[in-house]
Amino acid sequence: MRYAVVIERAESSYSACVPDLPGCVATGGTFEEVESLIREAIEFHLEGMREDNAAIPQPSSRVE
Repeated sequence: MRYAVVIERAESSYSACVPDLPGCVATGGTFEEVESLIREAIEFHLEGMREDNAAIPQPSSRVE
């Protein structure tokens, strides 16, 4: 599955979130760092959902 990721630049850092996975977020000092960290966050988030026997949402956000 491929989830849409929103990356925003702040004054001195970057933040990322996954609209289809509420609470799945990351922050980093560079674009590359936050990109790597959000990938890890998605894996961790989905792993936790599986352990809790929660339904894994299908990607529904669109990016254009």
